[in-house]
Amino acid sequence: MKTVYDVQQLLKRFGIFVYVGNRLADLELMELELREIFRLQMISNQQFSTSISYFKK
Repeated sequence: MKTVYDVQQLLKRFGIFVYVGNRLADLELMELELREIFRLQMISNQQFSTSISYFKK
């Protein structure tokens, strides 16, 4: 995962479309959704690590 677009595509695979209208709010909601699908074991550790690292910059 190198861009927000890549993270959005991952979320779309699970039917999750994030658009609040505020860029910061969108990013925060995407991070929350990533954590939830990881908690539910729907993505691997590596997928989670690479995608969540984008939000830690």
